[in-house]
Amino acid sequence: MGLEILVMYVAVGLIAGLLAGLLGIGGGVVIVPLLVWCFLRQGIQPDHIMHLALGTSLASIIFTSISSFLSHHRRGAVDWTIVRRIVPGILVGTFLGTMVASQLSSNFLKGFFCLFLYTIATQIILNKKPKASRQLPGNAGMFATGSTIGAVSSFVGIGGGSLSVPFMLWCNVTAHRAIGTSAAIGLPIAVAGAIGYIVNNLQVTGLPAYSIGYVYLPALAGIVCASVLTAPLGARLAHSLPVDRLKRFFAIFLYVVATRMAWELVA
Repeated sequence: MGLEILVMYVAVGLIAGLLAGLLGIGGGVVIVPLLVWCFLRQGIQPDHIMHLALGTSLASIIFTSISSFLSHHRRGAVDWTIVRRIVPGILVGTFLGTMVASQLSSNFLKGFFCLFLYTIATQIILNKKPKASRQLPGNAGMFATGSTIGAVSSFVGIGGGSLSVPFMLWCNVTAHRAIGTSAAIGLPIAVAGAIGYIVNNLQVTGLPAYSIGYVYLPALAGIVCASVLTAPLGARLAHSLPVDRLKRFFAIFLYVVATRMAWELVA
């Protein structure tokens, strides 16, 4: 494995960390398409590229989510009652999601990811938040909601914030508490997702060296080491740059990325 490949994955981590800190965007939305591009350049077998990108993204979120939720916890912004109630469904949904995703084609997962990017980009452009119109559901409803958030997150390699925050806002949880609680929920999603993409795929052949199931260790190391450095920088820049305008540019970037991936599917 050459130095160029390691530098490439460090660059992914630098970009993902900076954007996550600056815009508050979940790392997986950035990491997955960047990993797909890197894996193509590296010559990895196309049938495995999307699965590797999803598994590696979720594994990287294990490390980045810890510092995130601890920071929110110190500010008293994590509602641990919500976390305890939703995590059983999160764990089940995420792990089962990886089992299903492991059996699906790379093209199907790429198409699903494209639709997700279009949805996220539109949400950023419109800047619409759900109206607080109900209360949190009972245990069965929380389990079902957690399972859904976990399953979708496992299909797109994210920590679930773009799903769990709107859900909590809809259920009358205040914005800062919804964001902090979502950060805590991201850790079990990442752990269950990474474990699922590993244990369900240990017998898969044709993977690059230094892979454990669908987690590619060189990319994981590069992303984690670099993003830890740039995420705090992005957070500091957020106080001096026009973040709302940057978010709109980022949404346009997501439209471009999604369109390019969709074009590759039909070309």
